[in-house]
Amino acid sequence: MLPSKIAAAVPVSGPSDTMSLSQWGLLVLLSGLWGGSFLFVGIAVKELPPLTLVLIRVALAAAVLVPFVYATGQRLPTSLRSWLPFLVMAVLNNLIPFLLIVNGQKVVASGLASVLNATTPMFTLILAHWFFAEEKLHTNKLIGVIFGMVGVALLVGPEALIGRTSSVVGMMCLLAATLSYAFAGLWGRRLKASPPLVTAASQLVCSTLLLIPLASLVDQPWRLPMPSRDVVVAMIAFATLSTALAYILFFRILAASGASNVQLVTLLIPLTAIPLGTWWLGEHLLARHFAGALVIGLSLLVIDGRLYQWLTMTQRS
Repeated sequence: MLPSKIAAAVPVSGPSDTMSLSQWGLLVLLSGLWGGSFLFVGIAVKELPPLTLVLIRVALAAAVLVPFVYATGQRLPTSLRSWLPFLVMAVLNNLIPFLLIVNGQKVVASGLASVLNATTPMFTLILAHWFFAEEKLHTNKLIGVIFGMVGVALLVGPEALIGRTSSVVGMMCLLAATLSYAFAGLWGRRLKASPPLVTAASQLVCSTLLLIPLASLVDQPWRLPMPSRDVVVAMIAFATLSTALAYILFFRILAASGASNVQLVTLLIPLTAIPLGTWWLGEHLLARHFAGALVIGLSLLVIDGRLYQWLTMTQRS
């Protein structure tokens, strides 16, 4: 669901440093699609077990994207060896984080889940600092990471100290999902030669093949009661809009504007997820949740460098 996790997995040629009005419109639309995914999970998780829920998501999305790949004249991998990198990507980028998010949202509001999800770039920077000599944390990035940690601490709040373990475990699941996304971003460097849509479709196919036996063994979905109409609609929207269409929009913006610009979607997602969760699911967030969200948003602006550039331009003018 998050941009930074895939940005390293695709080649980008000649992106513009600034975005046009139409590209900003696509970015806002993408944030709405990914913000809506937290609502869809909040609806579906009440009736579907995690493995079955995630299987439906990736299987339907793969069914949409695979024909799209061939319709554009591209092809999926043709040998077992060429499938292996996508299998690893599927585990890191889909299987682990999707299951963690679904489990986390059993006890965590969808709006708060979207804010915790916004910490993905922070974890990506930390891991890149450890694993790649050319991507060390410079001053602005280090300050941004510190701000991000403070924001996460505000979100977790006193529950960690007074024994309300259910909400803490849920938030830890969501943070672990962002960590898995960060590892996926690092692994994605191996897939730079793969066209974006092929990468997206291939990892969804692998995720589907991995989840079919797991869901069959654990959930036995054929024994589950028929889900309600709301859940069916939510799952169709989850797979087609928040997964398949979102991937297409993401890669289009990435190709035109670059990874740093498309990462701004992370800041916009909670602006959709929080109102949807409040309106549709009746969720209520505390003041510290909004404070933590603001601090995390500030940290991402510092990491991105735009805040520093804006302040510098203001002082010069």
